[in-house]
Amino acid sequence: MDSPFTFLAKPAQRALASAGITELTHLSSFTENQIARLHGMGPSAIRRLSLAMEEAGIAFADDPEVANDSLSRS
Repeated sequence: MDSPFTFLAKPAQRALASAGITELTHLSSFTENQIARLHGMGPSAIRRLSLAMEEAGIAFADDPEVANDSLSRS
């Protein structure tokens, strides 16, 4: 299965895959800060993800209380 994140550098792709994020829509369950804290995610990757999400009509979660906290437990 091809990654939907081929527009990102390999470290960022691996960071998302390691977190179990395999679709762009999965990102809406997390805050931008949660994704940015993943090892391998840099400012450029966050900008590219944000742009791709905007084009797809989705956004990062706004409220950390509502956002998926599984990343903080790993």
